Amino acid sequence: MKHLRIAALLAATLLPSAALAEITVTDVEGREVTLPGLPERIVLGFYFEDYIAVGGPEATDRLVGLSRFPWASWRPNQFAAYEKVIPRIGEMPDVGYAEEGDFSAEKVIALRPDLLLLAAGDYKSMSEAVTQIENAGIPVVTLDYNAQTVERHIASTLALGKVLGTEDRAGELARNYEEAMADIHARIAASTEAKGKKVYVELAKAGPSEIGNSYSDTMWGALIDSLGGQNIADGQISNWGPLSPEYMLAQQPELICLGGSDWQNASEAVTLGLGAGEATARERMAAYLSRPGWSELPAVREGRVYDINHGGARTLADYTYVQFIAKQLYPETFADVDPQANLRDFYAKWLPINAGGTFMLSIEE
Repeated sequence: MKHLRIAALLAATLLPSAALAEITVTDVEGREVTLPGLPERIVLGFYFEDYIAVGGPEATDRLVGLSRFPWASWRPNQFAAYEKVIPRIGEMPDVGYAEEGDFSAEKVIALRPDLLLLAAGDYKSMSEAVTQIENAGIPVVTLDYNAQTVERHIASTLALGKVLGTEDRAGELARNYEEAMADIHARIAASTEAKGKKVYVELAKAGPSEIGNSYSDTMWGALIDSLGGQNIADGQISNWGPLSPEYMLAQQPELICLGGSDWQNASEAVTLGLGAGEATARERMAAYLSRPGWSELPAVREGRVYDINHGGARTLADYTYVQFIAKQLYPETFADVDPQANLRDFYAKWLPINAGGTFMLSIEE
């Protein structure tokens, strides 16, 4: 029965077209999209590292435009690292981004692409622009790593491999992801360690003087629930938003997870990700622990405070961050798992850059 889910999805994407120029792919929303052949001109809206992992570095030769903001502004160190090895991305036309309100259907159409790749959420939120693009004869294929489910990760990966002509590579990546996630949940199911530890997550972008977002049924919050932790944001907020300091202190969390990244113009943010130094990350992390009342929290007293790269979610490598959180919840069960080494190995095998930087960190290491 192993890999049946992947085999079924792979079969669905590989419709009988070997003797034809046409390609029909089923995207993550279940839409069948037909292309006249392998696209040579692609506009990419999101999931930049996943595009490169599935297609290989040479797949960037097909890019004629991208939504620059979520890559260059949200992950500037990552963008800079890729620009060093793929210089043309720095000069690539920018078509704008949905969340910034400047996505331009006209710019996309002017680039004459054979394909537009969009995150499923952006496809739904930009229906008017998408209709304009599709009416111009440009196929649109949706991907979704944001949902952080095995099913949608696999569907997105196989669809991407189909349109890039890298089905074997995509299949191996999908199997790797499914196996890693299955191993995590099998370990937890068999674990004798106590479940239900209280966990507080905060986006550590604005600095300790401002309460950052926590997450309920999405992102890190949904992940904690799936691992058997007790996310204290559940029932307090919808999707994401700050929790009141009084509520957080009253809950006495046993684990605290701070989300860091390489944000621009955020001098007090916990800096994690490509190119991030451990010393700076620790200094910024320690500042949060000086907040009023935090010294009395079980998580702080017991040294169970962690940093995790916020940009690591919603990717084909996010299973390594799942391993990291699972290891904090069940240290004995995951004693033989090295999430950081697994992340480095992923980069070494699938991406043209090294995982140089700080991505996961414990206050006690």
